[in-house]
Amino acid sequence: MLNEHDPFSAYKQTTLDARAAAANPHEMVRMLLDGLLEEMERTRGFMERRSFEDKGKSVNKCLNIVHGLDSMLDLENGGEVATSLNRLYEYCSRQLVSASVENSSEKLDPIIKVISDVREGWTNLN
Repeated sequence: MLNEHDPFSAYKQTTLDARAAAANPHEMVRMLLDGLLEEMERTRGFMERRSFEDKGKSVNKCLNIVHGLDSMLDLENGGEVATSLNRLYEYCSRQLVSASVENSSEKLDPIIKVISDVREGWTNLN
């Protein structure tokens, strides 16, 4: 959990902010995918510990990342790849909400699989 009074957390956030500012769009997508996978594991932990407030915040972070990834798609010029990714991100959003409502960490598994596959494909592009 991010603690604004912890110097290491502040340093880590500053480093992340600097990396994001310097990232090209390809690197930014990779960073978002990595961040989403990390946050989904935190969500799983909060679900399993029944820490509902933390789970809610974590799910919202995941949804924000998914929406950010979706907003970066060029649906007019991106062809079938962009359309497919748009559908996958919509699926992930719906599944995240469902997993949260049911507090089901098992429902995170298909989302993690989809995002891991997208991440692997994205890495192979470079």
